[in-house]
Amino acid sequence: MGVERLDDHDYPALTIGQAADLIGVAPAFLRSLDAADLLHPHRSDGGQRRYSRRQVDFAARVRELADDGHTIAGAASILTLQGDLADARRDLQDARAERDEARAERDEARADLDRLRDRA
Repeated sequence: MGVERLDDHDYPALTIGQAADLIGVAPAFLRSLDAADLLHPHRSDGGQRRYSRRQVDFAARVRELADDGHTIAGAASILTLQGDLADARRDLQDARAERDEARAERDEARADLDRLRDRA
């Protein structure tokens, strides 16, 4: 494994035991997320689950919500909605930036037109 892969949040570098230790759960918790179709770890050639940092972060957030009294399914719904909201906010920010750029281009075109009219 190249060292650069360790910087890849999606590279499945962690065993189930390592992932469980990182977030303070039993491996059974991670298996339950897999069984509930909420987390899909990579499988090694030997069939062992391998987790990426992004997957471990997701599992940790599910655990936090479960610790707050939410069901695992409820926690997954909350995280999905939070992700959707973050995506919508990014889309809105992008749309506003495009709008502002279009307004600046429009204003520049109007100024050019006014200069041409003044010359005539």
